Amino acid sequence: MRKMTAVARKEFRQIWRDTRTLMTLLFLPAFFLLLYGYALNFDIRHVRLGVDDRDHTAESRALVSAFVNSGYFDLAATIDDPATTKRLMDRNEVRAVLVIPSGMGRAIQTARPVAVQVLLNGDNANTATTVMGYALTIIRSESARHQPAAAPAVPLVSVEPRVWYNPSLRSTLFLVPGLIAYISMITAVVSTALSIVREKERGTMEQVRMAPLDAASFVVGKTIPYFAVSLVSALGIIVVAMALFGMPMRGSWLLLLLALSLFLIGALGLGLLVSSVADTQQVAFQLAMLASFLPTLMLSGFIFPISSMPRFLQLVTYAVPARYFLIALRAIVLKGAGLDAFWVDLVALLAFAIVVLTLASVRLRRQWV
Repeated sequence: MRKMTAVARKEFRQIWRDTRTLMTLLFLPAFFLLLYGYALNFDIRHVRLGVDDRDHTAESRALVSAFVNSGYFDLAATIDDPATTKRLMDRNEVRAVLVIPSGMGRAIQTARPVAVQVLLNGDNANTATTVMGYALTIIRSESARHQPAAAPAVPLVSVEPRVWYNPSLRSTLFLVPGLIAYISMITAVVSTALSIVREKERGTMEQVRMAPLDAASFVVGKTIPYFAVSLVSALGIIVVAMALFGMPMRGSWLLLLLALSLFLIGALGLGLLVSSVADTQQVAFQLAMLASFLPTLMLSGFIFPISSMPRFLQLVTYAVPARYFLIALRAIVLKGAGLDAFWVDLVALLAFAIVVLTLASVRLRRQWV
């Protein structure tokens, strides 16, 4: 017992001196609880709704109000032509469009059946399925409200759902683009995170410091070979996804290459930034996984919709590069959209890459002084 007590006292002192381990043991579980508790939310709310009201009657306005007042939909746009619908869907400015035909009000007043159309963005199959259920429930409730007591059980207002980009709602077309971003992010970050730390452990970093080489040149030089390898690997993943899982390619390969390159440069820069902080490969690997695994999986919109997260987590997602890459990737391969639909996301990827590469250069420059 005395021996065990002595070992326990020694270990308590060791943990108390190692503040990094102590903070990890005490606060990391609480952090994970908060992150998972708020991000793991399968409820779909604040769905951006576009309305194409071709009737403009009290009945059509009541139907729109039923959607907005349900708490699931936010009125995002009023649409007056099909071209606007396509543009808004391509840019993800609306996730659903309610098309109310002309004559709906008169049909309800005369107890004649009428059909309204609901257009859904199917690039996220899970979200589209849930949104379709919301729309069907709301329209059925409104139909029952107008149903005359003596009328047959046929609903006055029926629904014609139409899913864009993924008509069969195949979950593969939703998951595979996310997996491409997830695998590419982790591979790129971990590879570069270990590269500089490996130099430190082998002692070759001192030789690099003595060479006539500035930090920026060193960072860019470190990035180029890993960028080439990561790009070939990512393109291979995309080709395999098309061959094995039937992922379409409806857009431009050139735009896909541009979006992929910007995403990988930012991921490689993040790995270099991690390696400038860590002193061992073990620590570098753990930091790289923490910086790439959790944000890409939880906060990118890969699985859990960002619109359903609390406001403060939604703000955090703006710092996650996979969020922008997923929007661009799905717009290219699923929607066949042009640059005008996602150029803002490419600018965000470029800004992220510049920031992390600059920070990595600054940290290395300070270590060399």
